[in-house]
Amino acid sequence: MKFIAFSRDRADIHGFHPGEPESRRSPVATFIKKNAVLVTALSAALITSFIVPPDREYLGYFDFKTLTCLFCVLAVVCAFKNINFFYLLARSIVRRFGNIRSCVIAVVYITFIGSMLIANDMALITFLPLGYFVLSGTGNERWTALTFILQNIAANLGGMLTPFGNPQNLYLYTKYEIPTGEFVSIMALPFAVSIAIITACCFFVKPAPIEFPESDVEPLPKGRALLYSLLFALAIAIVFRGIPYWIGLIVIPAVLLIADRKALRMVDYPLLGTFAAFFVFSGNMARIGVVRDFVSGLLDRNTLIFSILSCQFISNVPSAILLSQFTENYRALLIGVNIGGVGTLIASLASLITFREYTKNYPARTKQYIKLFLIINFAFLLVLTIIMSLALR
Repeated sequence: MKFIAFSRDRADIHGFHPGEPESRRSPVATFIKKNAVLVTALSAALITSFIVPPDREYLGYFDFKTLTCLFCVLAVVCAFKNINFFYLLARSIVRRFGNIRSCVIAVVYITFIGSMLIANDMALITFLPLGYFVLSGTGNERWTALTFILQNIAANLGGMLTPFGNPQNLYLYTKYEIPTGEFVSIMALPFAVSIAIITACCFFVKPAPIEFPESDVEPLPKGRALLYSLLFALAIAIVFRGIPYWIGLIVIPAVLLIADRKALRMVDYPLLGTFAAFFVFSGNMARIGVVRDFVSGLLDRNTLIFSILSCQFISNVPSAILLSQFTENYRALLIGVNIGGVGTLIASLASLITFREYTKNYPARTKQYIKLFLIINFAFLLVLTIIMSLALR
């Protein structure tokens, strides 16, 4: 039996080190590699600022409510991670199953459900170590690539059902002021189809018996868990417009400064910066007449298809921000930027997170992973695109 250590400060599971550098690079090179989407967004914002010089209209580009909601949710999730809440919850569920297929299904479903509650990228950061723990600790590493890919797809597609499950959802939900009931009804069909396909893919894993190793994870501190649950409820209330966003911006950081300052340092600030940069980029693009007319024409022809294609080249979050400037067909756009998150490695930030963590553990298997990733992802994308194209007619 292999010994597994999982500390509050870092996941140390058979070499799984989310926070350590991938190689000995300069600080600038390391930052660029780890924050490629942010650097791209900043570059795009800078380039377009030469075409549309900064003026007072720039202040109108930023959706401060969306940025605040993202910050609040991410901060509370980081606090939960620091007490191993999600890990302990997942482990208790996984240990109930007796074979590798059932465990893979459990891990994938936990990621699927987690993405609906804590956003897709955070769900992956939280639960990818669990998948690695189950497979490497029981000698079933041959299923790691498939499991990681299914977790990645589950995170991207599972989060589509809720306004806060994916960053682009939160943005579109806020921008178009979509009623919550209507939002869920729009995403119900692609969500149901995704569950069915993901479950079917899990059955490629053989149902071999599995034995779980012991670990030395500390018990859950009930007091802090209750406190963070209240903060999470506050963050969700802000997302659903029940409480003014500025209240969360004051209360949540103030409480965490006392309870867990590390959580505030762990917030994915590059993600927030990416949003801010793309607000500038999309705002400038919307003010360029030629671009506005071209994009508007394409969206008028087929908003769903064009938004899906856009995601494959510039990722789903910037696609949502950019394309929302040119269409009022939020139904097709919402579906497009969600199912468009599967496909290429850059179609979603979550996919880059998964790719980074897999190659960190298996650097010699990069080509095999990419090949399997593209085959499975484009199969999902094709099926979902056909079904949703027919549904929107």
